[in-house]
Amino acid sequence: MAANNIFSNFIYSFVKKILEVPENKSLNIGNPGSILIVRQHNQLGDILAGVSILRAIKETYPGCHLTLLVSPENYLGLVKNKFIDKLFIFDKKKICNPFYFVELFKLLRESYDLVIVPVTVSISFTSNLIARFTNSKTRIGPSCLNGKKNESEFLFDRRVVLDWRAHPDSNVADRILDIVRPFGISTNNLLSEITFDKDDIETAEKFILGIKTNRDEILIGFHAGAGKIPNRWSLKKYIALMEKLKDSYGAKFYLTGSSSDKEEIDFIKSKVIFNVGLFINKKITEVAALISLSDLFISNDTGIMHVAGITSTPQVSIFGPTNPFNWAPIGSNKLFIRKSEFIDDISVEDVYVLCESILKRKA
Repeated sequence: MAANNIFSNFIYSFVKKILEVPENKSLNIGNPGSILIVRQHNQLGDILAGVSILRAIKETYPGCHLTLLVSPENYLGLVKNKFIDKLFIFDKKKICNPFYFVELFKLLRESYDLVIVPVTVSISFTSNLIARFTNSKTRIGPSCLNGKKNESEFLFDRRVVLDWRAHPDSNVADRILDIVRPFGISTNNLLSEITFDKDDIETAEKFILGIKTNRDEILIGFHAGAGKIPNRWSLKKYIALMEKLKDSYGAKFYLTGSSSDKEEIDFIKSKVIFNVGLFINKKITEVAALISLSDLFISNDTGIMHVAGITSTPQVSIFGPTNPFNWAPIGSNKLFIRKSEFIDDISVEDVYVLCESILKRKA
């Protein structure tokens, strides 16, 4: 551990010596026409929960050209997004590829009026370094996060203190704006956004035709997987919930997911005695379109929860160790449940009651 700290301190000292920029305490950033946001270190859920910063920028500077640098893990959530003019995937594995490196170099050396590195969970040295390598007049980044100093703050000329300890239950959609609020960039609309089109709707409608026999049947979507094991509600409870909703409402069901959710999907399919549609390995925009046409969507605390969150469809999100006030989708019909850090402390009846409160209104 001590050796790691010594090495890290050496790296920071070396980088600081050659790349440090003087701090500018002015809050006047002018009227930027070309803006780059670096979010290569965030997962799908993080980036969808923080779409509010994109909206804030476009509302503040309607004519600006907004470029977003993302990762292979999160870019799918922002394909077609109406706030983004250009999307670039930063892939560390391709850095040694000369063609990719030239493409990246050209992107970073474009003339930007402003570069921003937002923060939701942690500070990324890589993101900060990318911002420094850009050809930009102004670079905004974190000075510290919840009392912990950003050791690479010297890469930014505008340094913002981020501290949410006094507001531990604030939502990420609100928190992410704190990096730009001091400069007059904000929005009153904290909702997320996935822009899907006619083709996505047609794909969803075609899928629904294979599940529902008549238009009045209730359609409920489920996402039973999650990247983090503590965020996975019992599959047996999902099955019991489906059976209860089937008995009460004659509902039709589908499961969303990818190849990584195969084990969970196969288990559910093997245990239920009724048909469950599978919407697997689909584009994020297509998943969003399908959920938008559903009557209810139920999921664990995971990326697809945030995809459902952008729709007007009623939603129940099941939480374990994560604080839902930070991460649950925003909206009057976006319900969540959490009892403790152990997600399986939540019973089938607990979730059913929430579903019933939504479906009774529909009836």
